[in-house]
Amino acid sequence: MPLAVSWPCNMWSIFFCGFTAYRHELLEAYECCINYKRTGKDAELTQAWDLYYHVFKRIDKQLASLTTLDLESVSPELLLCRDLELAVPGTYRADAPVVTIASFSRQLLVITSKQRPRKLTIHGNDGEDYAFLLKGHEDLRQDELVMQLFGLVNTLLENSRKTAEKDLSIQRYSVIPLSPNSGLIGWVPNCDTLHHLIREYRDARKIILNQEHKHMLSFAPNYDNLPLIAKIEVFEYALENTEGNDLSRVLWLKSRSSEVWLERRTNYTRSLAVMSMVGYILGLGDRHPSNLMLDRYSGKILHIDFGDCFEASMNREKFPEKVPFRLTRMLVKAMEVSGIEGNFRSTCENVMQVLRTNKDSVMAMMEAFVHDPLINWRLFNFNEVPQLALLGNNNPNGPANVEPEEVDEDPADVDLPQPQRSTREKEILQAVNMLGDANEVLNERAVVVMARMSHKLTGRDFSTSAIPSNPIADHNNLLGGDSHEVEHGLSVKVQVQN
Repeated sequence: MPLAVSWPCNMWSIFFCGFTAYRHELLEAYECCINYKRTGKDAELTQAWDLYYHVFKRIDKQLASLTTLDLESVSPELLLCRDLELAVPGTYRADAPVVTIASFSRQLLVITSKQRPRKLTIHGNDGEDYAFLLKGHEDLRQDELVMQLFGLVNTLLENSRKTAEKDLSIQRYSVIPLSPNSGLIGWVPNCDTLHHLIREYRDARKIILNQEHKHMLSFAPNYDNLPLIAKIEVFEYALENTEGNDLSRVLWLKSRSSEVWLERRTNYTRSLAVMSMVGYILGLGDRHPSNLMLDRYSGKILHIDFGDCFEASMNREKFPEKVPFRLTRMLVKAMEVSGIEGNFRSTCENVMQVLRTNKDSVMAMMEAFVHDPLINWRLFNFNEVPQLALLGNNNPNGPANVEPEEVDEDPADVDLPQPQRSTREKEILQAVNMLGDANEVLNERAVVVMARMSHKLTGRDFSTSAIPSNPIADHNNLLGGDSHEVEHGLSVKVQVQN
């Protein structure tokens, strides 16, 4: 096999190869590669691999402290681009002048998260700066289609009198896929994740970030091995010994007056209700606190990361989600005295009525989603397809790999594991490629998904009869769960009551 040699292409690469602490090891590894090419001895190649791997591990540790990137070093060609004819991503409007790219910012900010995305700033020819999040190792094509659905929902809400007078809408942002595993996401200013807000609140008061989990482990150290009914008892014990009013206090403390607090609380409740109903119809999962953002000024909730749609998270083998949408105690307490029986319930009813009235439009767009060959491979379910279940079992991590965040923190402050979207997508896509009759299985799965959405939009999702059930009973089931819910997992009602 011929060895390809790639010489340094910019000043940073030249400095790295010639003057850094890795110079000696890299030269020695290169000599081993030359010797392997001449003699064909595997020992030379093995030695080169060991040297390269040693350098890689040292560099990987240093990357954690990297906060900025110089565009001149990583992509000098992009920095030299000036006055392009391309429009700034996400700014094109049919009835407005085109805002084109004037130049790119010289520095990229590295976000300190697991995937370490970059914040890229584009200077437009209108004098404005447009910030984007450059993400890798994730397929953003489904997120782009979800944004199109949100655009349709916003139009429907604007055309309805009940929802228009309350200014109900979903906050959107631009999503531009650049390749199957990378893309740009429009930067939403003045927003923080709920995880960040809760961490900030608890750190200031010397409260352990995962205090609820600590209470559960103190009550039952062998929690993972307990039967379900015992786990529920441990869960309720943790709720009884903690208040869960962090988000409520954050909203109050960050408001400069009672009037501002009341407005933000109302916006928070209504925006949460809108996305709860739309997310339920879409089958949206993976709604952990890092995927929910709060606008600092308006108080509206913004959702990010739409990798789990069409109830994929409910059907996965490990850690399946059994609730229709996230409505935990902390979210409910932030609604204050009325809880779910005030603005939240009325908004849910109005939004669901609009969606059911315009069922045909919503179903038409959903059908385009589930039959799109670029994203419909996500519909595969390891549990329902025997071939995929076999492939998933061959992987020691399973089809829904869960890893803790790799951060250098005190063990008591490390969050509970969250499913990794990129790993999950890669495993499913590999399984799809190995499956012979993929199209047939996909079509069957698409029919099931569309039937499930149709039932939700006709009020038959909680009834097996052909006649639409009582809408009030449907809504109570949706918010509260039924008496049999405990057999499959904790219902929303159990969490809210505690």
